Amino acid sequence: MLAEFYNFLDAWNQVLGLTTPAHHKKIMEFLVSVLNDAPHRGLLMAFRHSGKSTVVGIFAACVLHMRPSTRILILSAENGLASRMVSHIRHILENHPMCADLIPDVKKEWASGRITVNRPVGIREPSVICQGIHGNITGLRSDLIICDDVEVPNTSNTSQKRETLRERLRELDFILSPTGTMIYIGTPHTLDTIYRTTDD
Repeated sequence: MLAEFYNFLDAWNQVLGLTTPAHHKKIMEFLVSVLNDAPHRGLLMAFRHSGKSTVVGIFAACVLHMRPSTRILILSAENGLASRMVSHIRHILENHPMCADLIPDVKKEWASGRITVNRPVGIREPSVICQGIHGNITGLRSDLIICDDVEVPNTSNTSQKRETLRERLRELDFILSPTGTMIYIGTPHTLDTIYRTTDD
C-alpha cells in the first residue's frame, strides 16, 4: 500500500512541476503506517514550513482515491484553518490525474467546507468536512479524523482553555468509526501541551 501512496505523491508533484523531497516521503510513510497499524493513532510534528500539512492533504486525497467511501473530518482551532485544508484536498482531487473518476458531475457538496466524491450511495456524511474546535460535531461519523493545529495560543494560553480543549478532543472517540484513524498535526504552544504523552 505504501508504494501506491508514494506514486500518488510523486504524480501530484509532477503535476506541479516539482520533485518529491525525501522528508515528504518520510511523512507519507508515517501517515500510512498510522492508517495501517493499530491503534491507528498518530502525532505528526515537524519543523515549520516542512510541508507537513501539504503532505497530509495529499494523503487524504489518496485515501479517497483508494477508498472512496471514506468519511474524513478535518478539525482545527478555527474553522477558517480547517477549510483551507479542505480546499487543498479539493484542489488535488480536481487536478490529480488519478482522481478524475472521483469528481461528481453534479457538485452538490463541493465547497470550501465540505466535499463529496463519487462513491457508493447510502453514506450520509460528506467525504470531507471541516470544523473549528468549537463547532458542532454532534452526530457526525468519521473514518479518518485529522486534527490540524488544534493547539494554538488562542486555545491553550490558560489552564482552563487547555482543559476545555482536552475535553473537546475526547469527544472525537464517539465520532470515529471502530476501526478508524486519528492523526494529530501540530506544534506545541505550551509546556502543558496536549501533545505531551509522558510525564518526562
